[in-house]
Amino acid sequence: MNGGDPLLKVTGLGLERGGRMLFTGLSFGLEAGQLLLLRGPNGAGKSSLLLALAGILRPATGKIERAESVPLHLMGHGGGVKSRLTVTENLAFWQEINGKDGLDVDAALDRVGLAALGGIEAGHLSAGQTRRLALARLLVSNRPLWLMDEPTAALDDKGATLVAALIAERCASGGAVLAATHHDIAGATGTLMLGAA
Repeated sequence: MNGGDPLLKVTGLGLERGGRMLFTGLSFGLEAGQLLLLRGPNGAGKSSLLLALAGILRPATGKIERAESVPLHLMGHGGGVKSRLTVTENLAFWQEINGKDGLDVDAALDRVGLAALGGIEAGHLSAGQTRRLALARLLVSNRPLWLMDEPTAALDDKGATLVAALIAERCASGGAVLAATHHDIAGATGTLMLGAA
């Protein structure tokens, strides 16, 4: 922790989906260098919380504070992969949208183990390869805050090790990560629990 202002601050948050209150009174902060694991049973609101933090869902109560100077990446279940674009075209698309201040496309593909697959359509990737492509999207644009929904889903042990390494690098460079997961990730600085409503 850097002891400064948090990159993300949540106060008294309540979130409702489908007429059901998922949780209320949630408060936490996420500072530079932190990896916070988001835990809870299925249906507790982990994915919905990440969507709210990204500005996609509107909270029922409470406040989410994030400086405009702290852009974020949201890595959801789908990973934002366009199946008819090639692997390389997918990354170039997201880099154009999010900024060209990270790794170049080829370097990002190499980092996640997809260097040989740049020319194939993303729809032909396995589930694990698709997840690796979603990870590469985080690398082509430098955004300090990562919100990750089950980042190791569909990955083997080597892929899970890659996820832990990328998260460690993000935190070491002054970023922060909130990861909804049922699995441990090395380097976690805390755990945020959501209970079933």
